[in-house]
Formats: sequence, structure tokens, C-alpha cells
Amino acid sequence: MPADERRRGALLMRGRLFTWLGVNRDTAVSEGRQAPRSVAAFWPMEDEPDLRPLLSQWADAGMTVLLPVIEETRAPLRFHRWTPDTPMRPGAYGIPVPPLGTPERPDVVLVPTLGYTRQADRLGYGGGYYDRTLAALRESGPSPVTIGIAWTEGRIDDPDYQAAPHDVRLDAILTPAGWLPAAPAPR
Repeated sequence: MPADERRRGALLMRGRLFTWLGVNRDTAVSEGRQAPRSVAAFWPMEDEPDLRPLLSQWADAGMTVLLPVIEETRAPLRFHRWTPDTPMRPGAYGIPVPPLGTPERPDVVLVPTLGYTRQADRLGYGGGYYDRTLAALRESGPSPVTIGIAWTEGRIDDPDYQAAPHDVRLDAILTPAGWLPAAPAPR
């Protein structure tokens, strides 16, 4: 994918996420429910959609932004607070991570997604970290809204594709072309 196409696609996704979260927060407040207060995102690896400008915007507006940290091999990820001023350090796989503090539970989880289906099944990078993490979050309390962030080209149209038993289906997938199957409803 050319760099200018990646930048444009990431901009489209950031705009949709900004609108989606704003509408969900406003709806929750008007209905007397608690609005989402925290979003777990990810620091982009090469060629992944770059959401960092939106993360900075959310943090500056008072949202709690969390980033994943691999604290233990083959264990669920832990989410630690991030702000634009947070000094980052190299983490697993060379991905920058915030300093360790008290892990927090997110209301929304943005999941890096390599491949996906129309039903929001996700293919990742094979380590199983997000599947373990999402399963643990669902077992331990109210489930966060889960959104896969993917390039449109990652769609799996193979009618014979079957998600593995341990794969956790997401609430939605967001690509530059839009939401699949649809933008998630508020919790």
C-alpha cells in the first residue's frame, strides 16, 4: 500500500472513530448511563493504521487512553495509561510502550487486525495475545466494546474460512471503507 494511501485511510478511520465515540458518549449521557471513559488502542507497527493523532486528541479532551503491554509471555495483555507526554520505552517486538503503572480496564478496545470477515472474526499476527485478553476481559466483568482496525484489503472472502475455536469475535471491524457488519451499539 503506498504511504499516501495509508495516511488517507488512517485519517478516514480516525474521523469515523472520533464521531462514533462522541455520539456514543452523548447518547449515554442523555440516557442517564455512564459514558465510555477509557479507550485501549495500540501503537502502530509498520504499515498498520496510525491512530496516534486521534489518541492525542482524546487524551487532551480528558479521555483515558490506554496502550497494551505484554508483561508476561502467553498471558493476557495489560493496559497502561498513556498521554502525549508519556515517555515511551521499547516493549516486546520493539513496540513502544508506556511505563508500567496500575493496569486499567478499558471501556473500548481498538484491536489491530490483519484479516477479518464480514461477521467481525479477526486474524491477528498469531501470538494469541488479543484473543486471550478479550476472553479474559469478557470473563471478568462487563465486556468492553471491541473494534478491529484493519485495511480494507484484509477482508477474507473465502467461503470455507472458519475462525479457530479460540478466536474471539469482535463487535465490529473498521476500515477506510467503513464499518462491518455495522458500527457497534453502545453498551
